[in-house]
Amino acid sequence: MPDPTGWVITVLTTMLDYYGLPADAPGMATRPSGSPYDRVTHVERAMADTIGHSRFLPHLVLHELEAWVLVGHEALGELTGDDALAQAVRAMVTHARGAELVNDGVSTAPSKRLLRLYPRYRKTSDGPLVIAEIGIDTIRSTCPHADAWFSAMNAVLTKEL
Repeated sequence: MPDPTGWVITVLTTMLDYYGLPADAPGMATRPSGSPYDRVTHVERAMADTIGHSRFLPHLVLHELEAWVLVGHEALGELTGDDALAQAVRAMVTHARGAELVNDGVSTAPSKRLLRLYPRYRKTSDGPLVIAEIGIDTIRSTCPHADAWFSAMNAVLTKEL
């Protein structure tokens, strides 16, 4: 379908939280026991295989969009006026060895951790503000799974142009 610039949409992608994905989603029941990166990539491949179209590029955010908020600990601290929050989030990411690796348990998912640290955290306003402040380049440089998705999208678009 052409858009006003004359480009043609050539790919369909997703941006869903891996945490909380239904157990009956393709690949969830057969996830390998490897790293979170291995598990999420397995599910994305199963989703792609289920759809079976080369222009479908599924992406699951590890573990949820709040992982990207964790990258922006300084911006979060500025937004909330809470430097202790910024430092606690920074320590959390350091301990996990990366924002995408902050665990996805029912009480330990990134959003749950943020809510414990800052009960007034709002996913629909605070999260997008922090992500906008830090930008895609920061997310790409700190989140390998997200970077792979952006690279794949870029490759598809570059190939098509």
